[in-house]
Amino acid sequence: MITTMKTEIRLRKNELENKNLKSLYFGGGTPSILSADEINSMIDEVLKYFSFDKDIEITLEANPDDLDKNFLKQLSKSPVNRLSIGTQSFFEEDLKLMNRAHNASEAEGSIKRAQDFGFENLSIDLIYGSPTSNLEIWKENLNKTIALEIPHISSYALTVEPKTALENWIAKGKIASPKEEEQNREFYYLSDFLKENGFEHYEVSNFAKPGFYSRHNSSYWKYNEYLGIGPSAHSYNGFDVRSWNVANNQQYIKKLDAGILAKEEEILSQQDQFNEMIMIGLRTIWGVDLDSLKSKFNHQILDHFQNEIKSKIEEGILITEDNHLKIPEKHWFMADGIASDLFLV
Repeated sequence: MITTMKTEIRLRKNELENKNLKSLYFGGGTPSILSADEINSMIDEVLKYFSFDKDIEITLEANPDDLDKNFLKQLSKSPVNRLSIGTQSFFEEDLKLMNRAHNASEAEGSIKRAQDFGFENLSIDLIYGSPTSNLEIWKENLNKTIALEIPHISSYALTVEPKTALENWIAKGKIASPKEEEQNREFYYLSDFLKENGFEHYEVSNFAKPGFYSRHNSSYWKYNEYLGIGPSAHSYNGFDVRSWNVANNQQYIKKLDAGILAKEEEILSQQDQFNEMIMIGLRTIWGVDLDSLKSKFNHQILDHFQNEIKSKIEEGILITEDNHLKIPEKHWFMADGIASDLFLV
C-alpha cells in the first residue's frame, strides 16, 4: 500500500497550486499502525515534489493502544510534531459503549508517554452526551484533561449511527438513547470550563490554547485547497472541484499499479459552493466573510441571502462584526441548524 500511495503522490504532484506545505496530516483509519520508518518514507516522498514551510505542522492520528514506548521512541526521531489521539473518554463505561479497543488506563497512559518522548503539541478527542455518562462524569473527564496539560481538544456529541451495536442496543431497550437536552448542557459546560482554563473556542467542536489551533483543520474551514492521498481520501481545489478516491483497497491498488488515478470528482455548483461556505464559516469564530460572498456569487444568490439573514439578525441569532457574519457563541450548539436555514435549495 505504501508503494501505491507514493505512486499517487507522484501522479498528483501538480494538483496543488501552492507547493509550499504548511501542514501534513496522517489521518483516516488508523495511520499509527504504520511503522515510524514507513511514516518517514512517506514524508520523504512528499518532499520530492513539495517543500515544507519552516514551521510546518505534521500530525499523526493515533489510537491510545498504538502509542507504546517503542513506537513513540522511533516517532520522536521523525518530523512528526503533533499527535491527535482518539481518547474519547477517560471512563471505562463510555469506552465500552463506544466499542473502543483501549481502556481508561491506556487513554491516560498514552498521553503521558507521548509527553515523555517530547510531544507537547497534542490534541485529544472527547465525546459528550453518552447514555453511560452524566454531567458529573463529564466534569471529571474535563478535569483530567486539564491536569494532563493537553493544549487542543476536539469534542463531539455522541451520535447513534445506523447499523451499529449502539443503535441495536437502544432499539432493544438495553440502553437509553442520548438526550439532546443533556448534550446541550454538557456542551455549554465544556465551553465555559475550557475558556476559564485558558482555551479559545475557535470552532464549534474545537478548543485550543493560544498558538495551538489546528493549522490543518483551519485550512479546511477557510476553504483552502488540499490534497488527500490513499483510499477514501478527499481533495479540494479551493474553488469548485471536489474529488475522492475509491474506498476499496484492492480497486485503489489495481488502478494505480496501472498508472490510473483511482478517484472520482464533482464540479460544485454555485449553490453547492454557497451552502458550504455558509455551513463551514458559521461554525467558526471567523464567521462568513461578506466581501468574499459578494465577489463569488451573483445578485440573485445575494438577494436571497440578505432576505434570509434579516430576521435572524433581528432575533440576535446572527450578528455582523467586521464585515463577517457570525453566530453568537451562546447559539453554537444549534449552529448547523441555523446555517441550514440559509441554504439555497
